[in-house]
Amino acid sequence: MSSPTPSWYHEQHDYSGSSIGFRVRARLHAEQTPFQSIEIYDTTDWGRLMVIDGCMMVTTRDNFLYHEMMSHPALFTHPRAKRVAIIGGGDCGTLREVLKHEEVESVVQVEIDERVTRLAEQYFPELCEANGDPRAQLLFTDGIRWMAECAAESLDVVIVDSTDPIGPAEGLFNEAFYRSCWRALRHGGILVQQSESPLAHLPLLKNIRKAMKAAGFHALRTLTFPQPCYPTGWWSATLARKGADLADFRERGAAAKPFPTRYYNAETHRAALALPEFLREALAD
Repeated sequence: MSSPTPSWYHEQHDYSGSSIGFRVRARLHAEQTPFQSIEIYDTTDWGRLMVIDGCMMVTTRDNFLYHEMMSHPALFTHPRAKRVAIIGGGDCGTLREVLKHEEVESVVQVEIDERVTRLAEQYFPELCEANGDPRAQLLFTDGIRWMAECAAESLDVVIVDSTDPIGPAEGLFNEAFYRSCWRALRHGGILVQQSESPLAHLPLLKNIRKAMKAAGFHALRTLTFPQPCYPTGWWSATLARKGADLADFRERGAAAKPFPTRYYNAETHRAALALPEFLREALAD
Protein backbone atom coordinates (compact mmCIF):
# COMPACT_ATOMS: atom_id res chain seq x y z
CA MET A 1 0.00 0.00 0.00
CA SER A 2 1.40 3.38 -0.96
CA SER A 3 2.17 5.91 1.74
CA PRO A 4 2.43 9.69 1.36
CA THR A 5 5.93 11.04 0.90
CA PRO A 6 7.50 14.41 0.18
CA SER A 7 7.51 15.42 -3.49
CA TRP A 8 11.27 14.78 -3.76
CA TYR A 9 13.62 12.09 -2.49
CA HIS A 10 17.18 13.31 -1.97
CA GLU A 11 20.32 11.39 -1.13
CA GLN A 12 22.68 13.74 0.65
CA HIS A 13 26.33 12.93 0.07
CA ASP A 14 28.24 14.72 2.81
CA TYR A 15 31.65 13.50 1.65
CA SER A 16 31.41 15.45 -1.61
CA GLY A 17 29.12 18.21 -0.38
CA SER A 18 26.46 17.27 -2.94
CA SER A 19 23.12 15.55 -3.27
CA ILE A 20 21.02 13.84 -5.93
CA GLY A 21 17.23 13.91 -5.94
CA PHE A 22 14.29 12.45 -7.80
CA ARG A 23 10.69 13.61 -7.80
CA VAL A 24 8.49 10.88 -6.34
CA ARG A 25 4.80 10.11 -6.26
CA ALA A 26 4.81 7.65 -3.40
CA ARG A 27 6.82 5.30 -1.26
CA LEU A 28 5.70 1.83 -2.30
CA HIS A 29 7.54 -0.27 0.25
CA ALA A 30 9.79 0.01 3.30
CA GLU A 31 11.28 -2.65 5.55
CA GLN A 32 14.21 -3.38 7.82
CA THR A 33 15.87 -6.71 7.05
CA PRO A 34 18.43 -8.38 9.33
CA PHE A 35 21.09 -6.68 7.19
CA GLN A 36 19.82 -3.27 6.04
CA SER A 37 16.84 -1.02 5.38
CA ILE A 38 15.21 -1.21 1.94
CA GLU A 39 12.77 1.29 0.44
CA ILE A 40 11.04 1.36 -2.95
CA TYR A 41 9.71 4.60 -4.44
CA ASP A 42 7.61 5.41 -7.48
CA THR A 43 9.18 8.39 -9.26
CA THR A 44 7.55 10.68 -11.78
CA ASP A 45 10.24 10.35 -14.46
CA TRP A 46 12.70 7.58 -13.51
CA GLY A 47 10.38 4.65 -12.88
CA ARG A 48 10.92 2.72 -9.68
CA LEU A 49 13.73 3.62 -7.28
CA MET A 50 15.34 1.23 -4.76
CA VAL A 51 17.08 2.75 -1.77
CA ILE A 52 19.23 0.72 0.66
CA ASP A 53 20.32 2.29 3.95
CA GLY A 54 19.52 5.71 2.50
CA CYS A 55 21.63 5.21 -0.64
CA MET A 56 20.08 5.01 -4.10
CA MET A 57 20.78 1.64 -5.67
CA VAL A 58 18.82 1.36 -8.88
CA THR A 59 16.18 3.11 -10.95
CA THR A 60 14.15 1.73 -13.82
CA ARG A 61 15.42 4.41 -16.18
CA ASP A 62 19.19 4.36 -15.72
CA ASN A 63 20.14 0.91 -14.37
CA PHE A 64 21.23 -0.33 -17.81
CA LEU A 65 24.32 1.87 -17.68
CA TYR A 66 25.67 0.18 -14.58
CA HIS A 67 24.60 -3.38 -15.29
CA GLU A 68 25.99 -3.39 -18.82
CA MET A 69 29.33 -1.89 -17.83
CA MET A 70 29.73 -4.26 -14.89
CA SER A 71 29.37 -7.27 -17.16
CA HIS A 72 30.11 -6.86 -20.88
CA PRO A 73 33.60 -5.30 -20.76
CA ALA A 74 34.92 -8.25 -18.77
CA LEU A 75 33.08 -10.86 -20.81
CA PHE A 76 34.28 -9.38 -24.09
CA THR A 77 37.83 -9.22 -22.72
CA HIS A 78 37.94 -12.83 -21.59
CA PRO A 79 38.37 -15.18 -24.58
CA ARG A 80 35.62 -17.55 -23.43
CA ALA A 81 34.19 -17.16 -19.93
CA LYS A 82 32.32 -20.32 -18.98
CA ARG A 83 31.94 -19.99 -15.21
CA VAL A 84 30.99 -16.68 -13.61
CA ALA A 85 30.31 -15.65 -10.02
CA ILE A 86 28.47 -12.48 -9.01
CA ILE A 87 29.00 -11.37 -5.43
CA GLY A 88 26.05 -9.20 -4.41
CA GLY A 89 23.95 -8.15 -7.38
CA GLY A 90 20.68 -8.83 -5.60
CA ASP A 91 18.61 -6.79 -8.06
CA CYS A 92 19.67 -9.37 -10.71
CA GLY A 93 20.36 -6.87 -13.48
CA THR A 94 24.00 -7.89 -13.81
CA LEU A 95 22.96 -11.55 -13.84
CA ARG A 96 20.61 -10.81 -16.74
CA GLU A 97 23.40 -9.17 -18.72
CA VAL A 98 25.94 -11.95 -18.06
CA LEU A 99 23.50 -14.59 -19.25
CA LYS A 100 23.17 -12.86 -22.61
CA HIS A 101 26.56 -14.43 -23.44
CA GLU A 102 26.02 -17.86 -24.96
CA GLU A 103 29.47 -19.10 -23.97
CA VAL A 104 28.61 -18.73 -20.27
CA GLU A 105 27.74 -22.16 -18.91
CA SER A 106 26.98 -21.28 -15.28
CA VAL A 107 26.53 -18.21 -13.10
CA VAL A 108 26.38 -18.28 -9.30
CA GLN A 109 24.93 -15.13 -7.74
CA VAL A 110 25.79 -14.84 -4.04
CA GLU A 111 23.65 -12.21 -2.32
CA ILE A 112 23.59 -11.94 1.46
CA ASP A 113 20.10 -10.42 1.68
CA GLU A 114 17.37 -12.43 -0.04
CA ARG A 115 14.89 -9.59 0.40
CA VAL A 116 16.76 -7.48 -2.15
CA THR A 117 16.09 -10.11 -4.80
CA ARG A 118 12.49 -10.73 -3.79
CA LEU A 119 11.71 -7.02 -3.91
CA ALA A 120 13.46 -6.72 -7.27
CA GLU A 121 11.27 -9.54 -8.58
CA GLN A 122 8.22 -7.60 -7.43
CA TYR A 123 9.15 -4.04 -8.38
CA PHE A 124 11.83 -4.49 -11.09
CA PRO A 125 10.68 -7.66 -12.88
CA GLU A 126 12.51 -6.67 -16.06
CA LEU A 127 15.81 -7.05 -14.20
CA CYS A 128 14.90 -10.56 -13.11
CA GLU A 129 14.01 -11.98 -16.53
CA ALA A 130 16.94 -14.41 -16.45
CA ASN A 131 16.45 -15.68 -12.89
CA GLY A 132 14.87 -18.86 -14.20
CA ASP A 133 17.67 -19.56 -16.69
CA PRO A 134 18.96 -23.10 -16.01
CA ARG A 135 22.51 -21.74 -16.02
CA ALA A 136 21.74 -19.44 -13.07
CA GLN A 137 22.08 -20.38 -9.40
CA LEU A 138 20.91 -17.90 -6.76
CA LEU A 139 22.49 -18.32 -3.33
CA PHE A 140 21.58 -16.21 -0.32
CA THR A 141 24.61 -16.34 1.93
CA ASP A 142 27.76 -14.45 2.86
CA GLY A 143 29.73 -13.76 -0.33
CA ILE A 144 32.98 -13.25 1.56
CA ARG A 145 32.80 -16.70 3.11
CA TRP A 146 31.58 -18.27 -0.13
CA MET A 147 34.53 -16.86 -2.05
CA ALA A 148 36.98 -17.96 0.64
CA GLU A 149 35.66 -21.52 0.31
CA CYS A 150 35.43 -21.51 -3.51
CA ALA A 151 37.50 -24.15 -5.26
CA ALA A 152 40.82 -22.96 -6.60
CA GLU A 153 40.93 -22.08 -10.31
CA SER A 154 37.24 -22.83 -10.79
CA LEU A 155 36.00 -19.48 -12.16
CA ASP A 156 36.63 -17.36 -15.23
CA VAL A 157 35.05 -14.09 -14.09
CA VAL A 158 34.12 -12.72 -10.66
CA ILE A 159 31.89 -9.64 -10.58
CA VAL A 160 31.61 -7.79 -7.27
CA ASP A 161 28.29 -5.98 -7.68
CA SER A 162 28.13 -4.58 -4.17
CA THR A 163 26.75 -1.63 -2.29
CA ASP A 164 29.14 0.98 -0.89
CA PRO A 165 31.89 -0.33 1.44
CA ILE A 166 29.83 -0.03 4.61
CA GLY A 167 27.70 -2.55 6.47
CA PRO A 168 27.43 -5.98 4.80
CA ALA A 169 29.67 -4.91 1.88
CA GLU A 170 32.59 -3.56 3.90
CA GLY A 171 34.58 -6.79 3.65
CA LEU A 172 34.38 -6.85 -0.16
CA PHE A 173 36.91 -4.06 -0.63
CA ASN A 174 40.10 -5.41 0.95
CA GLU A 175 43.17 -7.49 0.16
CA ALA A 176 41.92 -10.61 1.94
CA PHE A 177 38.80 -10.80 -0.20
CA TYR A 178 40.74 -10.10 -3.40
CA ARG A 179 43.14 -12.92 -2.50
CA SER A 180 40.16 -15.26 -2.33
CA CYS A 181 39.11 -14.07 -5.80
CA TRP A 182 42.65 -14.49 -7.17
CA ARG A 183 42.75 -18.06 -5.86
CA ALA A 184 39.34 -18.92 -7.34
CA LEU A 185 40.10 -17.55 -10.80
CA ARG A 186 41.73 -19.57 -13.55
CA HIS A 187 44.71 -18.18 -15.44
CA GLY A 188 43.48 -15.21 -17.46
CA GLY A 189 40.45 -14.83 -15.22
CA ILE A 190 39.03 -11.38 -14.55
CA LEU A 191 37.81 -9.73 -11.37
CA VAL A 192 35.38 -6.80 -11.71
CA GLN A 193 34.80 -4.49 -8.74
CA GLN A 194 32.37 -1.58 -8.73
CA SER A 195 34.79 1.12 -7.66
CA GLU A 196 32.64 4.14 -6.86
CA SER A 197 32.89 7.69 -8.19
CA PRO A 198 36.26 8.87 -9.56
CA LEU A 199 35.34 12.39 -8.46
CA ALA A 200 33.90 11.71 -5.00
CA HIS A 201 35.81 8.58 -3.96
CA LEU A 202 39.25 8.83 -5.54
CA PRO A 203 41.12 7.78 -2.34
CA LEU A 204 38.91 4.68 -2.11
CA LEU A 205 39.49 3.88 -5.79
CA LYS A 206 43.23 4.10 -5.26
CA ASN A 207 42.98 1.84 -2.19
CA ILE A 208 40.96 -0.71 -4.17
CA ARG A 209 43.66 -0.90 -6.81
CA LYS A 210 46.40 -1.09 -4.18
CA ALA A 211 44.65 -3.99 -2.46
CA MET A 212 44.12 -5.80 -5.77
CA LYS A 213 47.83 -5.55 -6.55
CA ALA A 214 48.76 -6.77 -3.08
CA ALA A 215 46.47 -9.76 -3.66
CA GLY A 216 48.40 -10.75 -6.80
CA PHE A 217 46.62 -8.89 -9.61
CA HIS A 218 49.07 -6.89 -11.68
CA ALA A 219 46.98 -5.97 -14.73
CA LEU A 220 44.38 -3.35 -13.76
CA ARG A 221 42.09 -1.08 -15.76
CA THR A 222 39.50 1.30 -14.37
CA LEU A 223 36.60 2.02 -16.72
CA THR A 224 34.31 5.01 -16.19
CA PHE A 225 30.71 5.55 -17.23
CA PRO A 226 27.74 7.81 -16.42
CA GLN A 227 25.36 6.82 -13.64
CA PRO A 228 22.81 9.55 -12.80
CA CYS A 229 21.45 8.04 -9.57
CA TYR A 230 24.86 7.72 -7.89
CA PRO A 231 26.94 10.46 -6.23
CA THR A 232 28.31 12.93 -8.84
CA GLY A 233 26.54 11.00 -11.65
CA TRP A 234 29.87 9.46 -12.75
CA TRP A 235 30.88 5.94 -11.74
CA SER A 236 33.57 3.34 -12.33
CA ALA A 237 34.33 -0.37 -12.50
CA THR A 238 37.85 -1.68 -11.99
CA LEU A 239 38.97 -4.81 -13.82
CA ALA A 240 41.87 -6.91 -12.53
CA ARG A 241 43.28 -9.90 -14.38
CA LYS A 242 45.15 -12.98 -13.20
CA GLY A 243 48.27 -13.77 -15.20
CA ALA A 244 47.38 -11.78 -18.34
CA ASP A 245 47.02 -8.16 -19.41
CA LEU A 246 43.95 -6.04 -20.07
CA ALA A 247 45.26 -4.05 -23.01
CA ASP A 248 42.82 -5.45 -25.56
CA PHE A 249 39.30 -6.82 -25.82
CA ARG A 250 37.44 -8.83 -28.44
CA GLU A 251 36.44 -5.74 -30.37
CA ARG A 252 35.02 -7.59 -33.37
CA GLY A 253 32.94 -9.78 -31.08
CA ALA A 254 31.62 -6.74 -29.24
CA ALA A 255 30.76 -5.03 -32.52
CA ALA A 256 28.85 -8.10 -33.72
CA LYS A 257 27.21 -9.01 -30.40
CA PRO A 258 24.08 -11.10 -31.03
CA PHE A 259 22.04 -9.55 -28.21
CA PRO A 260 20.63 -6.06 -27.54
CA THR A 261 22.20 -3.50 -25.23
CA ARG A 262 21.30 0.12 -24.57
CA TYR A 263 24.71 1.57 -23.67
CA TYR A 264 27.46 -0.95 -24.23
CA ASN A 265 29.05 -1.42 -27.64
CA ALA A 266 32.59 -1.72 -28.96
CA GLU A 267 32.94 2.05 -29.15
CA THR A 268 31.78 2.74 -25.58
CA HIS A 269 34.06 -0.04 -24.35
CA ARG A 270 37.04 1.50 -26.12
CA ALA A 271 36.11 4.98 -24.89
CA ALA A 272 35.77 3.79 -21.28
CA LEU A 273 39.38 2.59 -21.36
CA ALA A 274 40.54 6.17 -22.00
CA LEU A 275 40.97 7.99 -18.69
CA PRO A 276 40.82 11.77 -18.28
CA GLU A 277 44.15 13.35 -17.43
CA PHE A 278 43.59 13.87 -13.69
CA LEU A 279 42.53 10.25 -13.23
CA ARG A 280 45.35 8.87 -15.33
CA GLU A 281 47.82 10.80 -13.19
CA ALA A 282 46.15 9.75 -9.94
CA LEU A 283 46.12 6.07 -10.88
CA ALA A 284 49.58 5.96 -12.44
CA ASP A 285 51.45 2.91 -11.20
